[in-house]
Amino acid sequence: MPTTLELPLVGAGGEPVDLWRTLNSHGFVDVPPMRVLPEERALEVTLPLAPASPRTVRIRDAGSARAIVTVPGPALPAGQRERLLVTVRHVLRLDADLTGFYALAASDPDLAWATEGAGRMVRSPTVFEDVVKTICTTNCAWSATERMVGALVEHLGDPAPGAPEAGPAGRAFPTARAVAAAGEDFFRDVARAGYRGPYLIAIARAVAEGELDLEALGSASPEQLPDEELAATLLALPGVGPYAAAHIMMTLGRYSRLILDSWTRPTYAKLVGRRSVPDRSILRRFRRYGPYAGLAFWLVLTRDWV
Repeated sequence: MPTTLELPLVGAGGEPVDLWRTLNSHGFVDVPPMRVLPEERALEVTLPLAPASPRTVRIRDAGSARAIVTVPGPALPAGQRERLLVTVRHVLRLDADLTGFYALAASDPDLAWATEGAGRMVRSPTVFEDVVKTICTTNCAWSATERMVGALVEHLGDPAPGAPEAGPAGRAFPTARAVAAAGEDFFRDVARAGYRGPYLIAIARAVAEGELDLEALGSASPEQLPDEELAATLLALPGVGPYAAAHIMMTLGRYSRLILDSWTRPTYAKLVGRRSVPDRSILRRFRRYGPYAGLAFWLVLTRDWV
């Protein structure tokens, strides 16, 4: 019998949470171990539960500011239920307080709609996972990102109960130790990661050997680690440039940087009826949002996703 858990949908500041928009917040929800299920308006994701096996969950809106989390497979002991709910809350970023952003957006005709519960960016259970996925988005088509991340999950990720024998479905994202042990042949011939392979191996080894604590970047407050220092730390990682640093910062809940790339620039220009818009003009448009500038920019770009 599947285990069914209930989760209140409310932000840390008491603000509303639009779950369906959260589940469609950015592209990582469409690569393993995540999968959006449009027909069910749900997110399926396989989450780590060490030392127990990973478990696949489905998260859907149940109305009345509640989400239902369904866990197929053997019944979960009480302790594992609580740990899994903590991870789901983390993935949905329910610990974030967006009231400051909503106060700014309320007077902006382009963003007032967001105050009804938008703006929560789905994140992975670990910073390591989001860093690896981000590097797999650099200088390539989205189909290549899907191939690389799919290979990592299929061949290196631990399976949940009932996972198919082949394919990435039902497998958690691999640990840093598993990625580090895969070797250059895997990244060249299986994942076909190109120049990214050595970068991913180097980061995974540093994390596995305790030389690099990526998770500390996710738990540090802006007071403990200002955005400038965080950006510098990320830019020092192999394979991370300005675009990747801004993207990783978004997954960390640091929104002061705008993600400016080959998709966001022309998308914004089209929205404002221009052939192109200089970066300085885009930055000026969203400057009033301060630490939320990148979030405001992203929401303007993705309003029509839901």
